[in-house]
Amino acid sequence: MTDELTRTDRQILRLLQADGRLSNAEIAKRVNVSPATCHRRIQRLLAAGYVRGVRGDIAPARVGLGALVVVGVVLDRSTPESFAAFETAVAGLPFILDCHLVAGDFDYFLKIRVRDMADFNRLHGERLIALPGVRQTRTFFVMKEVIDNAPLDF
Repeated sequence: MTDELTRTDRQILRLLQADGRLSNAEIAKRVNVSPATCHRRIQRLLAAGYVRGVRGDIAPARVGLGALVVVGVVLDRSTPESFAAFETAVAGLPFILDCHLVAGDFDYFLKIRVRDMADFNRLHGERLIALPGVRQTRTFFVMKEVIDNAPLDF
């Protein structure tokens, strides 16, 4: 719970969120605690699930995945079994970055990175429409990424 976080815990989390490569010594210095205390706090935050992971933020265009696509998906049935089958299937697809169950006109929104429109067209025809229970998809090609993966404000 966020109520359990001290001011120092919040500072540590903000620092890790901004730069996961910071050393324990540097974080300790910035939050004004000893390295040993900082290490214990970070280990507690990790164990409590406040930090889901630390990874590099790769520039998509530099690795040939410059096109961002958002796909709205409508399933043919709204049952727990159809949702579970769809979620299990998308979890195994490496090209899907995010999958969100949503309220409204769609059941899910998928965030997908591809090389280009032709790459997406291939994935759509071979993989997306073949997912369990898919009745309809609507595709949105992102023209400009204004904000992407912004840090949490807490």
